[in-house]
Order: sequence, then structure tokens, then C-alpha cells
Amino acid sequence: MAEVMVLFLILCLQLLALPVYVLSYLGLWEPFCKKFFFPFFLEKITVIYNWRMSRQKQDLFRNMMEFADRSGKLTVLEIGCGAGSNFQFFPPNCKFICTDPNPHFRQSLTKSMAQNQHLQFDQFIVASGEDLSQVADASVDVVVSTVVLCSVKNVEGVLKEVCRVLKSGGAYIFLEHVAADRSSWTYLWQQVWSPTWKLIFDGCSPMRETWVAIEKENFSEIKLRHIQAPLCQTLVQPHILGYAVK
Repeated sequence: MAEVMVLFLILCLQLLALPVYVLSYLGLWEPFCKKFFFPFFLEKITVIYNWRMSRQKQDLFRNMMEFADRSGKLTVLEIGCGAGSNFQFFPPNCKFICTDPNPHFRQSLTKSMAQNQHLQFDQFIVASGEDLSQVADASVDVVVSTVVLCSVKNVEGVLKEVCRVLKSGGAYIFLEHVAADRSSWTYLWQQVWSPTWKLIFDGCSPMRETWVAIEKENFSEIKLRHIQAPLCQTLVQPHILGYAVK
């Protein structure tokens, strides 16, 4: 009975989102989404996200300098930097490398860089998290991803690249929305919304059990917590945050 209800609700949502599905079928939605809709949407929504999640982000990034090299310098690589919403939380004078597969974030990113002069910006690399070949092996102290692994094509592939570019003893710091408990109503609604959600929000999945992939990767230490984020949208309230040491 529950499966029939889920199917019915999915069909209803797909009917409501029919214009987007039609544009997608015609091959018009993805370029429009990547160039216009998603950069605009993300720039606006991250203001709200940072306001509601500021305490969690401050706690998460507070100890980044513990992973600096012997000279006290810290090199940070952020995967999926988007419009630079995390810049304000990073420690002063760290060398910063930005990567994102969407080149259309460049304008918003440049604006964020100008507003965060406490960082030493090194380069912006247009690349997916699964292919960071422009970043040398064992060359960064910290890798950061926030609300990124929900939309990558291969979570395990991203984590392998994270381990490759990290120095020994370096840290991967993460904050990601994830699947809810499978017995919960939230998980049911994640199932209902998932097809339309992924289409509208550039491949973002509300149902990934990302912690499983992190725990399987070859990290020497993992500190990971599950939380209910103080967000209005129930579908993305389940989060994980923490760090993993190479």
C-alpha cells in the first residue's frame, strides 16, 4: 500500500513539474539550469543556509589550522565551491584552491573573493570532484566539501581523489545533507521528491547515505556526527558533519 502511495505522489509531482520535464526532454533544461537558474538559486539560498547553519560551520572549521604544515602554512582545496559561501568561515592567510564543475559560478565567486581578503586565493579550477587531475598528489592540507556529495556522479570516486590530493595527516572536512532514517516519514518524502528534486536542482539527490562511503574509505581516523539541521525544508534536514584524517 505504501509503495502505491509513493508512486501516486511521484506522478502528481511530476505533473506539477511538467514544464521542466518537457524542457529536459528537449535538451533545453540542463544548459539553462547550469548557466542561469542554479547559480542564481544557489547564491540566494546559501545566504539563508549560512544564517541557519552558521554555528555548525563555525564549529566545523574552527580547528583547521591544526592541519597546517610545519611552517604554519595551510593549503585548502574546496570541492564544489559554488559561489564561495564558506569563505567567511576559513582562517586568515590560508592558501585557497577552488574547484567546481560549473564555470558559470565564476562571477559570483569573484565577488566572494573580493569580500574575503583574509584568504590567499590561488586558482579556480573548473573540474568535477571525481577528476582533480590538475591538483598534485599529496599537495593540500585540508579538503572541504559542503552540500556537494549529494550531486556528484560518483561519491566513491570523489573520496578517492580527496585521499590522493591530501598530505599524510591531512583532513577532509565535510558537511552534507543525507538520507533520513529509512523508517521515517522524511525518508518517504525523500523518495517521493527525489526524481523531480534531482532534475530541478542539477542532480542533487536527497537520498544518499554518504556516511557509508566515507566510512569505507581508507582514512586513519573519522569523526562523524548525524544531526538534524535547523532548516525549513524537511527533506534536507538530515545532515552529517565532521572530518576524516588521511
